[in-house]
Amino acid sequence: MDNYGTHKHPRVQAWLKRHPRFIPHFIPSSSSWLNFVERWFGELTSKRVRRGVFVSANDLIAAIDEYAATWNENPQPFVWTATVDSIVEKLKRCRQTPEHIKPGCTSPRSRKCKK
Repeated sequence: MDNYGTHKHPRVQAWLKRHPRFIPHFIPSSSSWLNFVERWFGELTSKRVRRGVFVSANDLIAAIDEYAATWNENPQPFVWTATVDSIVEKLKRCRQTPEHIKPGCTSPRSRKCKK
């Protein structure tokens, strides 16, 4: 869960109590580390799951467990290599397409005050 407050709502708390198999994990506001988690699952998918043939869920689980055990024997860290400038440049490129289609669509919206 992120740092937003929805998980603190009484209904959400009640649901979590009724479903103890769900264990909340809180992530930092920036969530950059989550990209590394997704990257690891990408490695798992490309190196083991896509290459495999599984006739049952148990076969798939065994393959995932085997991959994780092998990874843990010699784990390699994922290193963040993007610079702030490269990220900002990429954001500029991403905004160009919608701006080309509908000028002004990426500008911040102003709030109209009701009187």
